[in-house]
Amino acid sequence: MSVRIRLARGGSKKRPFHKIVVADKRAPRDGRFIEELGYYNPLLPKEAEGHFKVNVEQVKVWLAKGAEPTDRVARLLATLGLVEKPAIHEQPKKSAPKAKAQERMKEQAEKEAALKQAAEEAKQEAEQAAEAPAEEVAAQEPAQEAAPEAPAEAPAEEAPAEEAKAE
Repeated sequence: MSVRIRLARGGSKKRPFHKIVVADKRAPRDGRFIEELGYYNPLLPKEAEGHFKVNVEQVKVWLAKGAEPTDRVARLLATLGLVEKPAIHEQPKKSAPKAKAQERMKEQAEKEAALKQAAEEAKQEAEQAAEAPAEEVAAQEPAQEAAPEAPAEAPAEEAPAEEAKAE
């Protein structure tokens, strides 16, 4: 007789509650079982007191007798260090994003690449400006000073003309 440590579902609709039981693997999921070892409530947070409870001594006894835990129960028992955590096998074809999601991801990657390129160009321009000789900077400064003086005189000339129109 092959024995498994597995979950037997209880609880109401959309409110699952599982008993951890030892059962013959040919028995139905919620049917006949040999012994109840604990419970598992997936609705509660992992840190909560009533999330997962099991009789550790009885689990060790059944594991010594050759009972095989199911994947879900093995993951739960691995948190207690009773069994090794089972490997999760990814199924890329089923879990791969669909066509529209792949297009969105591709567009987002292109935008990020464009932003990186723009940042690099700005950095290079800043380096080139810093490397420019001080003579060029000195030559540019007098030209900038002369330009603000000319507009300052223009408003002064316009002011008397405006006063004449107002009278």
